[in-house]
Amino acid sequence: MLSYTEENYLKALLHLTHDKKGKKEAGTNELALFLAVKPATVNDMLRKLKEKKLIDNEKYGKSALTREGRKKAIEIIRKHRLWETFLFRKLGFSWDEVHEVAEQLEHIQSSKLIDRLDKFLEYPSFDPHGDVIPNAKGEMKTISRKTLLEEETGHQCTIIAVKDNSTGFLQYADQLGVAINSKIKILARQDYDDLLLIEVDGKTSSVSPKFAGNIVIVCEQCSK
Repeated sequence: MLSYTEENYLKALLHLTHDKKGKKEAGTNELALFLAVKPATVNDMLRKLKEKKLIDNEKYGKSALTREGRKKAIEIIRKHRLWETFLFRKLGFSWDEVHEVAEQLEHIQSSKLIDRLDKFLEYPSFDPHGDVIPNAKGEMKTISRKTLLEEETGHQCTIIAVKDNSTGFLQYADQLGVAINSKIKILARQDYDDLLLIEVDGKTSSVSPKFAGNIVIVCEQCSK
């Protein structure tokens, strides 16, 4: 059985490499920054994970998940996102509250419980933040994503996910009326600093490029 810390490292490695075209490994400093720990601490844990054949060390000090390591990481991600969905849909937690609680629940080891949870939720494909939920076979879809910052002015789009799951960002999004499945349009863009004037479900607001870069959208015009 893996420790909570070991599971968190596997999850971090998957996060840093999944959906990144051509990227299969992450460096020690990159992991340290992501997990907010010292590089020396990362090196100690990577040695333990390598001994358990869950990672391989690549050249230049980078590490990659083995097949077994990736399987374990996806299982953890699946549990986390199913618990987030349960908390959001069934217990009335807001989308900025679910992450912290799911961080605790994701370490439950009962696969039967997680399969029952999946069935109870009617096999959801996405969590409250729009992130893909891996299925029971460990299949995790890779979705081509486009942010609001990359979209053209005047297009009507639908918000399908957010890249930032932090409490501060999600609470700010709530203030603007931004939520999954909300309709959003860029009304204007300042050439000087890329400040955007947006309309969300009829409400107008000005947002920064940083905010727009964390809003994932899809729209009919996007593919034209």
